[in-house]
Amino acid sequence: MANAISVRLDDDALRALRVLEASGLTRSEAIRSSLIESADRRRRRSALAAEVAALEANADDRAEILEIAALMDEMRAPG
Repeated sequence: MANAISVRLDDDALRALRVLEASGLTRSEAIRSSLIESADRRRRRSALAAEVAALEANADDRAEILEIAALMDEMRAPG
């Protein structure tokens, strides 16, 4: 069952909605898909941040990163 909501859109949101509607989406489709895509991006960012934190917490990974950085510095052309 769908839930109806109401929102107040600012000028930027209205412009974005018009772009989505111009692509053939209904107003409801545009809003629903935008909400889902935004939530997915936040979940992916959160998962990536957790992965980065885990890598940073791993002493072996940090040591390997430093070794690679040192190797890259050695390989860099002078100047």
